[in-house]
Amino acid sequence: MRVIIIEDEAKTAKELKGMLQELDSEIRVEVILPSVSSAITWLNGNPAPDLIFSDIQLGDGLSFEIFRGVQIDAPVIFCTAFDEYAIRAFESNSIDYLLKPVEEDMLQKSLEKYIRLKEHLINGAQYTNNLNKVLVQMDTSYKQNILVHYREKIIPMRVTEIQFIYASEGVVYLYDNHEKSYPVQYTIEQLEIMLNPQQFFRANRQYIVNRDAVQNIEHYFNRKLYVSTKIATPEKIIISKIKAQPFLKWIEQ
Repeated sequence: MRVIIIEDEAKTAKELKGMLQELDSEIRVEVILPSVSSAITWLNGNPAPDLIFSDIQLGDGLSFEIFRGVQIDAPVIFCTAFDEYAIRAFESNSIDYLLKPVEEDMLQKSLEKYIRLKEHLINGAQYTNNLNKVLVQMDTSYKQNILVHYREKIIPMRVTEIQFIYASEGVVYLYDNHEKSYPVQYTIEQLEIMLNPQQFFRANRQYIVNRDAVQNIEHYFNRKLYVSTKIATPEKIIISKIKAQPFLKWIEQ
């Protein structure tokens, strides 16, 4: 998740960044912007982030000026010490409104709300594009076999045999029912798209796990989850706080 923070108080921005990365290590804060003018300049010169956290009262004006000056579709979560701007906030792509000092529990709920809503944030010209994507996905079958390299051979492995997928130091491995690992010439992001999400879950940046491989789930430090699989994994599979509820819901499906 690519995030930017618009905040003129350096200490507050640093604390928010720390809380976000504690909630989910896969959140990448690309930049902290301290003013209306710097935010407009950055947003005009860079790809839109997935999510924006923004204070409202900045040193050179209200952050609403940013969203009037830049055409951007990224959702916004406003963080401010004042609540009189709530209505205007929701007119500026806002999906939530947090009062300072921001508490971690409320921040987590806002991120969970973003995850629930992100597939439904459709407006104007985006509608046709998103509809076309859905139609393409409906017409696309997921992989049944994936080619793996074993010694001097290239072997088609049945997807049903994959226990989990593990990425390490730029190489991606498939682990089968017999605890053997095979390197593949795909990134973990490519494999995530190829595999049926009803059967495979992207646990974190290193792992995709097969539902049938899950042996048990334990509560882990700081409300994360530790997932044990039927065969040993090179490293622990840890589910972040943000993904914990979606993962448990997926397991129950």
